[in-house]
Amino acid sequence: MADQEELTNESSSKEIFNDDSERKQKIVDLRMEGNQQFKLGYYEEAIQFYLNGLDLCTKPDDDQQTMVILYSNLAAAKDHLQRYDEAIEYCDKALAINDSHSKAIIRRAQLYRKCDKLDESMADYKRFVELNPDDKSVLPIVQELQCQIDERNEKLKAEMLTKLKDLGNVVLKPFGLSTDNFKLEKNPETGGYSVNFQQNK
Repeated sequence: MADQEELTNESSSKEIFNDDSERKQKIVDLRMEGNQQFKLGYYEEAIQFYLNGLDLCTKPDDDQQTMVILYSNLAAAKDHLQRYDEAIEYCDKALAINDSHSKAIIRRAQLYRKCDKLDESMADYKRFVELNPDDKSVLPIVQELQCQIDERNEKLKAEMLTKLKDLGNVVLKPFGLSTDNFKLEKNPETGGYSVNFQQNK
C-alpha cells in the first residue's frame, strides 16, 4: 500500500481528549464522515477518514468491533477503486480480529472471485453460508462458482494430459511407439482411468 495512506491527519492522531468517551465519539464522527464521502463516490477521501479513525483506536481490547468496521469499510473503498489486493488485505485484518464478521467474509469472497482465486472465494462463501444458514441469497452464486471451478479443473486436466502426451511421445518414439498405442478408459463407477495397450497395425 502507498505510504501516504499510512500518514494520518496530525490533528487527529495528536488530539487530546478529556475522557475515553470523547475519543470514541471522535472515531464515530470520522467513520460517519468517511461513510458520507463514500456515498458521494469520494473513495480516496473516505479512506483517509477511516484511517484517521483507526489511528485513534489506541485501546485494541476496547476498540475491536470499531476496528473491524473500519477495516471492512476500507476494503469496500479499495474495492470501488479496483485495488482488489489491498481490499483483500483489509478484509484479512478485519477477520483477524473477528473471524465471524459476515460482511468481511462475503466481501473477501467477492474480491477473491474478481481476482480469479476461485477456491479461496468458494471457501469464504461456504463460511458465510455456515454462519448464515437462513440466508439463501448466495446459494445461486455458490452454484455458479462451483461450475466455474469444475470448468477450470477440466481445462487444467486437459492441458496436463496434452503435456503428458507430448512428453510420452518423446520417450516412446525410439521404441516405435506413441501415446496413441495407449488408450485411456474411464471407469464410470469410480471416476478413475485404466490404460489399455493397442499394438500398431
